[in-house]
Amino acid sequence: MSECSPVRPLWPPVVAGVVLGLVLILTFVLVGNGVGASGTFARIAAWFGMQVAPSAIESNGYLGGMVAHNANPLANWIVVEVVGVAIGALLAAVGAGRFKVKIDVGSGKISPKTRLILALLGGVLAGFGSRLAAGCTSGVGLSGTAMLGIGGFVFLIVFFVVGLGMSALMRRVW
Repeated sequence: MSECSPVRPLWPPVVAGVVLGLVLILTFVLVGNGVGASGTFARIAAWFGMQVAPSAIESNGYLGGMVAHNANPLANWIVVEVVGVAIGALLAAVGAGRFKVKIDVGSGKISPKTRLILALLGGVLAGFGSRLAAGCTSGVGLSGTAMLGIGGFVFLIVFFVVGLGMSALMRRVW
């Protein structure tokens, strides 16, 4: 962190929650969709697949619809949203004096290499699960509950219970 940019405190959780709720409302009003993220990675996979094996992607039951009628899978609201979130997060971290490249390893019981492997494995499993559930935490959880969908509430309850259980398990293992 630079000397000219002092570290600012994090927002209080209630304030952050209210702002997230307002952003969610604005996305419904302005774009006609809630928030989401995991669909971006499916669209990137479809785009990449079109570069290396177009006939396989076009005939794929899942990815084919993203490229039907010569559509560019990257020209979609969810891709623009995720790019905007990444840019906004970077600007916010730099502006708050909190931008730093590092690998968190908790209490130091695991190596950075193990931490990266576990993070990759967890990310792959979360991505697979989000595709099975037809949405990720933000899509199913936030947008689903905002629409008062039962699936959104069930997802968030299960998400937190499993997260707390895994956290407790990981503390015992490592």
